[in-house]
Amino acid sequence: MHKQSSKSGSGVLIRGSLITLKRKCGKPTCSCVDGEPHTTPALSYSVKGKTHMLTLRSSDVPMIRQALNNYKVAAAELEKKAISGIRRTTLNIMNAKRRD
Repeated sequence: MHKQSSKSGSGVLIRGSLITLKRKCGKPTCSCVDGEPHTTPALSYSVKGKTHMLTLRSSDVPMIRQALNNYKVAAAELEKKAISGIRRTTLNIMNAKRRD
């Protein structure tokens, strides 16, 4: 398998969600007072049941997106292996019971 630089996010796994925060900055002269709030990309993730939020720069989004996708792919591969292990174990136990 080909490894790329971790800067691209290709080898990084991240579990979480990419979200967009919308908020008003609080400056009385800012256009967000009467108009649309500011938007900021963020990564939402949980550790030990506690949700955390990491605000991102726009330039971080592609790497985070790739790392989130890497996690999904790895989780799907792990799930396939777990199901295969269950099937093999079930067959082994059933065959052993037949011999008893």
